[in-house]
Amino acid sequence: MTDRPRVFLVTGAASGIGAACCRAMAAPGTAFLVHTRKNEEGAERTAEAIRARGGQAVVALGDIGAPEIPAALVQQAIAAFGGLDVVVANAGFADRTPLLSLTDEAITRSLDTILWGFIRLARAAATPLAASEAGRLIGISSFVAHVFRPDVTTFPATAAAKGALEATLRAIAIELAPNGTTVNAVAPGFTQKDAGSHTAMTPEQWKAIAARIPLGRLGTPDDVAQAVAFLASPGAAYITGQLLHVNGGLV
Repeated sequence: MTDRPRVFLVTGAASGIGAACCRAMAAPGTAFLVHTRKNEEGAERTAEAIRARGGQAVVALGDIGAPEIPAALVQQAIAAFGGLDVVVANAGFADRTPLLSLTDEAITRSLDTILWGFIRLARAAATPLAASEAGRLIGISSFVAHVFRPDVTTFPATAAAKGALEATLRAIAIELAPNGTTVNAVAPGFTQKDAGSHTAMTPEQWKAIAARIPLGRLGTPDDVAQAVAFLASPGAAYITGQLLHVNGGLV
């Protein structure tokens, strides 16, 4: 057994799902590299929440879509805490622009952030995760890669990037399985924003969306975080290459 803490790298962890994942998994004996593109204040709040739960935390900034950033984050986690055990690839954004209005640059931005960010993280983290006693690579996908209905807004660029992430994740799961590393994804449904966060939806629009969900409510970041925490736990040691939907029954 190692004397170091169990080390987590969570991207996009300044707010929302990423921050909730950190809070859900923080405990004595854990350490987190809390990543954000530029919301340092939010990332510091996440770090403080981790410390309040007995864990250690360091904040790191950088655009996950930049080719050099994923490997730099992996190296920063190792330098800070002595190893790496769990990577949660959460950084991303949603683009509702209709396909016929999307520019090549906009599509590339989604692919760089969501798909290439994940691939580059996986490449950089594969060796340190293999050295872990319980390596975990967890990608955050989305319902937008699965739900296509006239009454639900489509996200063409995001759907393409998330769908590609899921396919790539399953291939990586096969490659990393001999080393004992599990690779899985969680696909959130419609999920509430943090209080005070920007949203393109009015309260009435959110209420209408909730009415279409079988469980009758929007998801919360904590709902998603509990699924991620399970996949990172010893109880999920025999689960790999899988996608877990956390969407209240949305189909």
